[in-house]
Amino acid sequence: MKHFFRLPETMQTMGDCGAFTYVNQDVPPYRVEDVIEFYETSRFNYGVSLDHIIFGYEKPGESFSGEVLAECRRRQDITLTLAQDFLVKSQKSCFTPFGVAHGWNKASYRQSVEALLAMGYKNITMGGMVPLKTAQILETLEEIKPLLKSDTRVHLLGIARPESFTDFIRLGVTSIDSTTPLQQAFKDRKNNYHTPEGRAYTAVRVPQFDANPSLSRKIKSGVIDQDVARLLEKDAMHALVEYDKDALSLEKVLEAVMAYERLHSGEKEAEKIRADYERTLADQPWRKCQCNICKSIGINVIIFRGAERNRRRGFHNIQVLYSRLQHTLSLRSED
Repeated sequence: MKHFFRLPETMQTMGDCGAFTYVNQDVPPYRVEDVIEFYETSRFNYGVSLDHIIFGYEKPGESFSGEVLAECRRRQDITLTLAQDFLVKSQKSCFTPFGVAHGWNKASYRQSVEALLAMGYKNITMGGMVPLKTAQILETLEEIKPLLKSDTRVHLLGIARPESFTDFIRLGVTSIDSTTPLQQAFKDRKNNYHTPEGRAYTAVRVPQFDANPSLSRKIKSGVIDQDVARLLEKDAMHALVEYDKDALSLEKVLEAVMAYERLHSGEKEAEKIRADYERTLADQPWRKCQCNICKSIGINVIIFRGAERNRRRGFHNIQVLYSRLQHTLSLRSED
């Protein structure tokens, strides 16, 4: 895998089973042997045991019962049984095994962690927490903290939450993973470009008129004139480039961008996003960023257009997340 993605040998990798993809199935669709073979073939440094996600987390004053509780327990039992099998069968593998803890409240998560530690796991992943509120995650981590030994490592699956980094570290978390910064670059309506201060900006949408499905349909149906679309798209891109060279005013670039926005989004939607575009263009956050992407492609990093630009903005966001984590760690070391 490192060879395929051209990763440096010093970069450590972790594999898991993507349990959210089969959450609606009665049992996981893989065998423990299949998972181990995949991790071995991919040469991961760490491998997460095969698991089955539990639906829901009890709210204050709520207790699951009946069929709901029975299903939670069934999935927890499946996960723990598979974890035991995984630990035994992966003893001679190239990766370090992590056992997954699942639960539906802090007490059941504690039971899972206790069981995994009793099996001999030194590395625990807290699974199924992506939908949970931060307060629920923190109360669960508080609950399992007394169980952790000096050599126990705790990984949060799919959780970043930079505002809680200090609490995570205090409660024994040693690593995290999250695709949220990457996905927000092109899936979120507004929070596309992240900054170390925690502020987020809206990327300026300039879709390719002949590659955007919605715009193409309007052109083919005659709602939008193709030549007009081509001209307004060209004007918007040119204005953004010139603005980045300080050759065009904020008012002029916003005028060009909004002319194209009104064409492909409609008057009503365009007006809703105008203030966000103005804020992005006025603050010019890409100029303040020291990451290689912002330094190399400039204003292109905040242009929502094509997979290449959107991916690079996602990589910028991941770098920002990493920088925020490093900053938190440096503050703790000073203390």
